[in-house]
Amino acid sequence: MSVIRNILNSRSSKGGNFFAVLTKILGFKPKNLTHYKKAFTHRSLNKRDKEGNAINFERMEFLGDAMLSAVVASHLFRAVPGGNEGYLTKMRSKVVSRKHLNELGKDLELIDHVETNIPKEQFGVNIHGNLFEALIGAIYLDKGFKYCEKFIHERVIDPYVDIEQLEGKVISYKSLLIEWCQKEKKEFDFEIYEDTGNDELKHFAVKLRISDRVIAKARATSKKKAEEKASKRAYYALQNKIE
Repeated sequence: MSVIRNILNSRSSKGGNFFAVLTKILGFKPKNLTHYKKAFTHRSLNKRDKEGNAINFERMEFLGDAMLSAVVASHLFRAVPGGNEGYLTKMRSKVVSRKHLNELGKDLELIDHVETNIPKEQFGVNIHGNLFEALIGAIYLDKGFKYCEKFIHERVIDPYVDIEQLEGKVISYKSLLIEWCQKEKKEFDFEIYEDTGNDELKHFAVKLRISDRVIAKARATSKKKAEEKASKRAYYALQNKIE
């Protein structure tokens, strides 16, 4: 999407174009453009204010994460009056999952407009979601909670939050398998074994054993990813029993 690109490529000393395009993205007129510029500043620039405080999107990200969580929690609390604490917590985790936030950030192409001294190809995938949260933090500082809530509803809740779909969405197959094994009193173990692949990038190989039986194997570029991959395969192998 070219809207964000236009925002950051059209900055003037008075912020005229920046203000106009930002208004289209947010759906309201911003007051303090400084907050939004901070939301796209990477710490590698080592920028500081007059008091010596660091200027970058990480503090905005922290604030945006809290605002996003609060607004989604409030929506779910009202939308599912019969949901207990555990249910609501799981549903919120699905809405604000790192994967989902990364997708939102990618859709807006936020990474293209970060001011940084580091090559952007070196950033991890989570940069997309981090920038999206930073933008939410900037909205809160600029216009307060009501405007922040409105933006989250328009960008996250209204287009993506469907209670029935969320109930069937699995965000961690490993957690699901562990929960089932504990409930059924089954022993389980993720065993790392020698990876014989010839990939340039190191891979980890994992066997998932349940009750001394190898249910699934997987390999990936990290132990965590390999375990999740093996858990997903095991879930589908045991789906009838688990469900």
